[in-house]
Amino acid sequence: MIGDGGPMEGTAINVAEFFAGIGLVRTALEPLGVNVVWANDIKEAKFDAYLANYPDAREHFKVRDIRLVKGESLPEGIELATSSFPCIDLSLAGNRVGLGGTQSGMFWQFARVIKELPKKPRVVLLENVHGFATSHGGKDLADALHCLSGLGYSLDVLSVDARHFVPQSRPRMFIVGIDKEDLPKNAHVGVPEVSKARPAWVTAIHKAHHESIAMHYLDLPALPDGPSDLNGVVEHDVSSAAWWDERRVKAFVDSLSDGQLARFEALRSANALSIRTAYRRTRKGVSMWELRRDAIAGCLRTTGGGSSKQALVELGYTREPRIRWMTPREYANLMGATEYKLLAGTPNQQMFGFGDAVVVDVVRWIGEHYLLPVLRPDNAAGDEEPAEAE
Repeated sequence: MIGDGGPMEGTAINVAEFFAGIGLVRTALEPLGVNVVWANDIKEAKFDAYLANYPDAREHFKVRDIRLVKGESLPEGIELATSSFPCIDLSLAGNRVGLGGTQSGMFWQFARVIKELPKKPRVVLLENVHGFATSHGGKDLADALHCLSGLGYSLDVLSVDARHFVPQSRPRMFIVGIDKEDLPKNAHVGVPEVSKARPAWVTAIHKAHHESIAMHYLDLPALPDGPSDLNGVVEHDVSSAAWWDERRVKAFVDSLSDGQLARFEALRSANALSIRTAYRRTRKGVSMWELRRDAIAGCLRTTGGGSSKQALVELGYTREPRIRWMTPREYANLMGATEYKLLAGTPNQQMFGFGDAVVVDVVRWIGEHYLLPVLRPDNAAGDEEPAEAE
């Protein structure tokens, strides 16, 4: 049957936050009326960061391997379950062993816990990298969709790049599952039209599966354009000691390819100050630096070493270039967590936490335009123009 919003309109939306990390899903959704009643992650350092921002987490955050979590141990009345399960086995930069891997395979443990709950959540929201869609030729995603459908959910797939909200290129895919017996009246069946939130590869997923499992889609507003530079996120009062010395800057320049060096010199000689980000890459076995072509950041990564950290480069007016590592606060700003307190952990642990998190603005956009209209239609914003097909 078609749901009418359920019996709990006007009350808080109780949420279980699986693979909670440092809590940016909570940061995104709490202003919309979400109440996190249970959270879980395996890393103590992430819990410390979460706790520093949400002191009540001591009561509901379980630092525990999800394989040891039993559904009956979760509180009753959970309406939404979120899951940003590990991406390393699905990422194009990872080992690509897929859902059979020890990390990304934790998806199956999330599904098991949901199955064990006395009453399943009305909605589930999963987030991962685009590589999920192509892992093992699409079989891993198909298996996950069939699993979630078997738990009683109708499914929708979205793709949102964080660059629509923050100056960071960070494309991620989302799966929204709604209880098949509680689909809103405005849910559509069939294949959605191509849009920025549902590019052609996403509509192909709908086309491939909508006849074999329950799938739906909701109309969504157009994604915003997003910022075009880093001015709003960069710290301008960083200590002079943070900037690299002449020897280190020279090593950076010497590592650039001919094409990269031409880009570097063009920016350095321009009559304007440019701020660019750079990553170390390995090309034909050689480590070298590469500047981004545009003026936003590359996708933040978990900081396990120097090659995973992003550098900030200031160029212009033919003066000597300035280069330094990005700071934890800049990482936080790039993740939309501008008010997040950096009180726990080392700088590397803080950057690791942000590199492994969701972008606040992206999840809040999904919350405002998808989750809230489903779970609390009376509290949702007024009707908005749907995105046009592109």
